[in-house]
Amino acid sequence: MQLPVRFVERLEAQLGAAEAARLAAALDTEPPVSIRLHPAREGGSGLLDRLGASAPVPWCAEGYCLKARPSFTFDPAFHAGAYYVQEASSQFVGRLLPADIAGRRVLDLCAAPGGKTTLYASKVGPQGLVVANEIDRRRVQVLADNLRKWGTGNAVVTCCDPQRMTGVDDRFDVVAVDAPCSGEGMFRKDDAARGEWSEAAVRRCAVRQEAILREAWRMLRPGGTLLYSTCTFNREEDEEQLERFVAQVGRELAEAPAVAVDAAWGIVAGRVGPFQTFRFFPHRTAGEGFFAAVARKAETAAPALRPPKAKRSPLAPLDRAAGEELGRWVCDASAMRFGLAGDTCYAWFAEQAEEVRRLSEQLPVIYSGVAMGQLFKGRLRPDAALAHFVGLERSALAAAELAEEEAVAYLRKQELPADRFAEGLNLVCREGRALGFAKRIGRRVNNLYPNERRILRSE
Repeated sequence: MQLPVRFVERLEAQLGAAEAARLAAALDTEPPVSIRLHPAREGGSGLLDRLGASAPVPWCAEGYCLKARPSFTFDPAFHAGAYYVQEASSQFVGRLLPADIAGRRVLDLCAAPGGKTTLYASKVGPQGLVVANEIDRRRVQVLADNLRKWGTGNAVVTCCDPQRMTGVDDRFDVVAVDAPCSGEGMFRKDDAARGEWSEAAVRRCAVRQEAILREAWRMLRPGGTLLYSTCTFNREEDEEQLERFVAQVGRELAEAPAVAVDAAWGIVAGRVGPFQTFRFFPHRTAGEGFFAAVARKAETAAPALRPPKAKRSPLAPLDRAAGEELGRWVCDASAMRFGLAGDTCYAWFAEQAEEVRRLSEQLPVIYSGVAMGQLFKGRLRPDAALAHFVGLERSALAAAELAEEEAVAYLRKQELPADRFAEGLNLVCREGRALGFAKRIGRRVNNLYPNERRILRSE
């Protein structure tokens, strides 16, 4: 599909005819493919060689560009959360985080499908917390699934219009707005984005972005960091959006520490008032079109705090025996807190457990921490999410190491050879990476991989 004529005309007015022509030509080339390794899981050169890594993503230590797009669907390492398929340009947001991000609280306000959320979750570590919000009920399930697979256990997934997120004013050290946009930066990889583009859509997106930024600002604590990003090129949704925001908040906005950018990366750095801005053009950088900006809320900014309304907590405590049973499934039980939501047991890191409880009283929480499973007669029947938890105590059960074709059969929920498994519950692994659970009963193996996640495609 050809680029929209009016889009090209606008590019020429914004960049000049020669630069616009180079960008338009780049948008008709093959889109690049990149991944980001999970820093807490085994990756190594073997995995990178198999995936066809060609070069590191220069602005992200865990990021790698690939020579071609492999079949991720049939790679057990992908299903084990060894890496996330994330566009290279968007990995740059990790460089915009504060240097002391470990242990901090981050709100990812427009989070699905979860690429940036998983990056933030790795950066804040077990003492930190990421609240990942998505307004779309279908997309929020994808977000929750990706966080389960990432397995850091330090995230809360909510489904809420930002205007209805009450009781969390001034709560976060970082608020990230990856704003819904006209998607011009996706024209190379998505014909649908080309077909849906219009100047009216640009204007609608700009209005929506402005409203989201207002809500983001009240939830950011004084001294906190604001990240704004889009995957579009036009100034209405990028620099002009920031100009309007600067005019609204005035001196309450301050500069963030300078972010170093190597000239060889091809990123176009700029400034809008206190905001540092970064533009990624496909004809200049090894990635798709992207715009990012960073600034701080001044320490002297007036608090936006509104007292939260008291609500009944959906989380219930567990008795000592239940806590001991859950504790044997994690590496450091003293670092965790356990509770019950519905009939499912959950675990949260101790440093943020109370904050998770407060958030659960204020917001519609879809998922939080790590789903441990259900208790039957005092024993845990583990949830599939527990297999991916980085803090899983593997000595709690037997491990079954499968060959490549057997691992794919497991992911399809097909029958498996009993001789690969110990009697009872097993952690199913490929190259040491956990995929899920299975239970052997005599010569029969119950494949416990979730039905909704099984591979349905043929080769």
